[in-house]
Amino acid sequence: MPRLFLAVAAALVLLAAVGGHGFQIEEATVDTIQQGFRNGSLTSVCLVQFYLDRIHDLNPLLRAVIEVNPDALRQAERADAERRSGKFSTIGGRGGQLHGVPVLLKDNIATRDELNTTAGSFALLGSRTKRDAGVVSRLRRAGAIVLGKANMDEWSNFRSLDGTDGWSARGGQARNPYVLSADPCGSSGGSAIAAAANMAAVTLGTETDGSILCPASLNSVVGIKPTVGLTSRAGVVPITPREDTVGPICRTVTDAVRVLDAIAGYDALDAAATRAASKYIPHGGYMQFLKNDGLMGKRIGVPNGFFDNPNGTLQLYQQHLNSIREQGAIIIENLDIENLSTILDTLNNGQQIALPAEFKLSLNAYLSDLTYSPVRSLAEVIAFNIAHPVEEKLEEVGQLIFLVAENTTGIGATEKAAIRQLKKLSTDGLEKLMKEHKLDAVVTPNDFLSRVLAIGGMPGITVPAGYGKMGVPFGLCFGGMKGYEPRLIEMAYAFEQVTKVRKAPTFMA
Repeated sequence: MPRLFLAVAAALVLLAAVGGHGFQIEEATVDTIQQGFRNGSLTSVCLVQFYLDRIHDLNPLLRAVIEVNPDALRQAERADAERRSGKFSTIGGRGGQLHGVPVLLKDNIATRDELNTTAGSFALLGSRTKRDAGVVSRLRRAGAIVLGKANMDEWSNFRSLDGTDGWSARGGQARNPYVLSADPCGSSGGSAIAAAANMAAVTLGTETDGSILCPASLNSVVGIKPTVGLTSRAGVVPITPREDTVGPICRTVTDAVRVLDAIAGYDALDAAATRAASKYIPHGGYMQFLKNDGLMGKRIGVPNGFFDNPNGTLQLYQQHLNSIREQGAIIIENLDIENLSTILDTLNNGQQIALPAEFKLSLNAYLSDLTYSPVRSLAEVIAFNIAHPVEEKLEEVGQLIFLVAENTTGIGATEKAAIRQLKKLSTDGLEKLMKEHKLDAVVTPNDFLSRVLAIGGMPGITVPAGYGKMGVPFGLCFGGMKGYEPRLIEMAYAFEQVTKVRKAPTFMA
């Protein structure tokens, strides 16, 4: 196995050096890619071919990608032709900087092309959708190239209480590119791994509770979990409309914000949520908030209960808080989120009642809208798993959550009471804390804040913050109220610029 690591590393060094006629593709940002397009040192075809080769070389080791788009090179040829003709300048509005740029999508985000959309499960293999997911339509209008589908925790880790730890039946076991034996996290693990290992220019993930923030943190990339409704969930294999959101996972804050600009906005197929959140989208988009002095004057809370970190990173986090202070932020420590222990307890906070019922309704609606699918209901997915126990690891993983969900009968009085309890926990918890202390954000390690953000549909951004003693990455998460993306972006970008800790992975065993 060590020989494989060395061979992969040597091949990747050579590939990065020769890609793009001298253009350094590895660790390239969207800005440098566009600069390469403009000065002629790079083409979309060369860029796509680099990532296809990179996936070919690395995927046997990392299992970050489920499948690549057979049409990707043709899309790249079209992008190059548009660029030569000058047509590209009229494409995409705010997202025009994504023209000709390859994007890897989590495998629960539907595309109407030759790619499958399966949430990692063989049960959906061969299913066909009527249309692209809402965020994919926006990416295509921005001129982006759909490179393929990223691996993910099967069914977004909502099949069993034991979880799948980066595994899906179709994609296999995803691995952390920094320390191969470390947790890659999920459920958007493939997207984060691919971004970290330069297997795509930018990627998309989805989050219900931690599925962007966790893998982004543990794979040393930037993840933005948007306010629920800021980005459309139409065409995304769902868990719950109360909490599901789609967001970018990229190597830099700038790239992530550029993607957010492209995908945010109203969608008639997710009308209620996107209409409600559209009021948060600032005129002129989000790129204007990339400010080096974005921490100046910000009031940032450090809630209790999150920095009791046993893996030797507490001192590094304290150094980061000091750096944030030095950049002009006001740090307020020792804050208590009311009922935090209840919020974090999924067995008693109402989630265990609300989520299964919402999942069954949402999944059945998604499946019924497909033009073709081997399964048309949660009950048929359960039956498929029983009929394919080896492929779907039924004995090891189980499907308890599926069985509980199938036993629900809609959103009745019990479920409504649970949802009211969750809303109250959020209102009396982080929302109250932020209002009382006039906070712009709270900060926590990695995805530790994800459940607090999830129940309120609130946003978060995680930024690479360092590497533990064994080389495993960790991140710092900035979280805030609904619509706080502008100020979170300001803080995340300023923190990234002053720390600049991210480094390319080394594939340590």
